[in-house]
Amino acid sequence: MPARWRLLRAYGASVEKSRISPGVWFGSRRIAIGRGSYINTRCMFSTHGQISVGENVYFGMGVLVTTASHEVGPSQQRAGALTVAPVRIGDGCWIGANVTVLPGVTIGPGTIVAAGAVVTADCEANSLYAGVPARKKRDLS
Repeated sequence: MPARWRLLRAYGASVEKSRISPGVWFGSRRIAIGRGSYINTRCMFSTHGQISVGENVYFGMGVLVTTASHEVGPSQQRAGALTVAPVRIGDGCWIGANVTVLPGVTIGPGTIVAAGAVVTADCEANSLYAGVPARKKRDLS
């Protein structure tokens, strides 16, 4: 069986040679994955907008990266109009198990996001982020 990155490339995604475990879900071809990255099982990429993953990025199990959300609607239907924003994850990042990355976020190169964190805002390069919502805990440089 061919490597999963080759199948994604054939599907039209921009994917370099990387390791993609079984059970990973991609919503569309609007994803770019850099060389040497590793995506663990049960990760989900909801790609209404573009997701860009740098080189040598490691994802723990069960990570959700989404580019879509909803505005808050009226009481009859709180999930209002769909909003879409790209997500960018820089080279060398480590995204821990069960992390959620929300639309419009940029995670700087060399950053670690601890397991279970919910990333709601941009993360500085070479830093450790943890918590719900994710907050900077320390510099890694």
